[in-house]
Amino acid sequence: MNPTPADSTFHSTRWTLVLRSRGDAPEARTALGELCEVYWAPVFRFLRSEGRTDDDSRELAQEFFARLLARGGFDGADPTKGRFRSYLLGALKHFLAERRRNEGREKRGGGAVVESLDAATHDTAPGLRIADTSAAMSDKHFDREWALAVMDRSLKAVQADFEKAGKSAHFEALKPWLAGDTDQLSQADAATQLGVTTGAVKVMIHRLRKTFRAAVEAEIAQTVPATEDIDEELRYLIEVLS
Repeated sequence: MNPTPADSTFHSTRWTLVLRSRGDAPEARTALGELCEVYWAPVFRFLRSEGRTDDDSRELAQEFFARLLARGGFDGADPTKGRFRSYLLGALKHFLAERRRNEGREKRGGGAVVESLDAATHDTAPGLRIADTSAAMSDKHFDREWALAVMDRSLKAVQADFEKAGKSAHFEALKPWLAGDTDQLSQADAATQLGVTTGAVKVMIHRLRKTFRAAVEAEIAQTVPATEDIDEELRYLIEVLS
């Protein structure tokens, strides 16, 4: 039986985690910790893309998520107002702008005023009004890293389903047709490796691609406000990866 996303743990959506992460209850802290782990990579790579070293980017990412943990997480996030991707980028920009302001005050000998990251949800938030001609490119870079993270999580989910079904060898043999890394491979080689016909491999590849697409759509569904937004988000993420 070919593994399908229905076998995976897609039922606990990211927005569900966001809503559960509010407050100081133990389950809220656990949900917030999971969110920080899931979205670490796009945040770190966005910081790195702005010219920071790996160490500086890692330290900033840790500080960003630590502040989220300290300030009650994503209390200002609302799934009815848009994509979680956009909310997180706004919160990150606000964090960076606040940090720059605080550093400026310290250099001038002034005190630093602590503000809420939730302000990133408002149009007047400093983090959303950075007058920088490179802002659009930075946003695109974050979205690209986000897309890569979505694809990576989806691929790992599909792989886990294959492993659960005892078909790890099938996944490893067919995975190159998802990644587009088949220059040195042929379907006949894969058929020989798996002990099946070339026709059977063609069918397997077709099913794998459908399974992977469904996994990507399921992952996207966890971060958009409504089901009808999935196709638009998928098209956009494919665009930023092109």
